[in-house]
Amino acid sequence: MKMENKAIFFDRDGVLNHAIIKNGKPYPPSSLSELRIPDDAFAALQRLKSANFLLIGATNQPDVARGMTTRTTVEEINYQLITHLPLDEIRVCYHDDSDQCFCRKPLPGLLVEAAKQYGIDLKNSVMIGDRWKDIEAGHQAGCKTIWLECDYGEKKPSQPADFTAASLTEAAQWILSTVAN
Repeated sequence: MKMENKAIFFDRDGVLNHAIIKNGKPYPPSSLSELRIPDDAFAALQRLKSANFLLIGATNQPDVARGMTTRTTVEEINYQLITHLPLDEIRVCYHDDSDQCFCRKPLPGLLVEAAKQYGIDLKNSVMIGDRWKDIEAGHQAGCKTIWLECDYGEKKPSQPADFTAASLTEAAQWILSTVAN
């Protein structure tokens, strides 16, 4: 298969939906009632979709392995996001760090597997994330990266992202002016 498709990979919590912030640290919504999609998300993603990018969520959900939420809850939230946003799919790693799996960011497995399935040229694709693991996964996969600055009280990426944005609208504008050409 020729690797000619381009994709935008999105972290879920903090990017496709608002994270729940507790003591400066982001957490996923624990139920559908906590799910909040950023106001600009649909329009930003629709602009990227119109430019022929595949739109793929790539999310770590270790709270399933930790027994803090269920796979059903994660899938319900993902279904709502796919229903309300022009996403092609959301790929999920349900493992915890101790599982040492290739799909858990900062490792690039979620992106690499999507590239194999869809014939994605990772060099001409972008990973958008709000945490250092997202940016590291994008770098390891060979993608361009966008740091969605949310000012969490935690570690920053060790390698700077190609672009820092304050919103999905800003991220989409940079992609359309830089990567889509």
